[in-house]
Amino acid sequence: MSSEVAARRDAKKLVRSPSGLRMVPEHRAYGSPFGLEEPPWVPDKECPRCMQCDTKFDFLTRKHHCRRCGKCFCDKCCGQKVALRRMCFVDPVRQCAGCAPVSRREADFYDRQLKLLLSGATFLVTFGNSEKPDTMVCRLSSNQRFLLLDGDGDDHREIEVARIAAVQMLTEGLPPGGGNARATGMTLQYTAPGAEGLAQLTLMASEDADGSRRQATAWLAAMHKAAKLLHESRDQ
Repeated sequence: MSSEVAARRDAKKLVRSPSGLRMVPEHRAYGSPFGLEEPPWVPDKECPRCMQCDTKFDFLTRKHHCRRCGKCFCDKCCGQKVALRRMCFVDPVRQCAGCAPVSRREADFYDRQLKLLLSGATFLVTFGNSEKPDTMVCRLSSNQRFLLLDGDGDDHREIEVARIAAVQMLTEGLPPGGGNARATGMTLQYTAPGAEGLAQLTLMASEDADGSRRQATAWLAAMHKAAKLLHESRDQ
């Protein structure tokens, strides 16, 4: 990909919507696959009362729209301003009591797990039914649209995140004393351009330069969370 094309794909612009300022991709087709579209607002004439506590709106009790769900609430039920990065808002925006906790949980993905995905980790990678895995570094592209896999020499591959159809975590036994099984790998099924059916990719955690698999294990957990956000975006 030329630097000119890459720059065009990563270009952003500042736009103002009824909900607030948003920093969005210059071209809609190059938006993050984890993003959400702004919801349509429930028309004022259709909500004479708060859709949470049923308080009647009047001169003193004003109505407010949640920027995440678009429903209509009183200030008590929709007074929290929370970051909503999946909709590209520049500043925290007003959200209802039901949506605000969801946005706060997603902020953890953007603040911590997304950084892990962008930095990458080392895996033993198997494409399809290949018997021999290749040692590759897997990371998320800066525009969040591609998984980039780099091996020895010129071995470079890309998988479009939006084409990922299914993700399955691979784990091994429970640790002593109980707890959750430890993630050791992941299987991705995706549609390859021009191919029929689903292609498959298996990532198995491999040791990094320090002889540790901690980075790879953390990357797998972050990718699992990313897959959930991807599924939610498709269902919007």
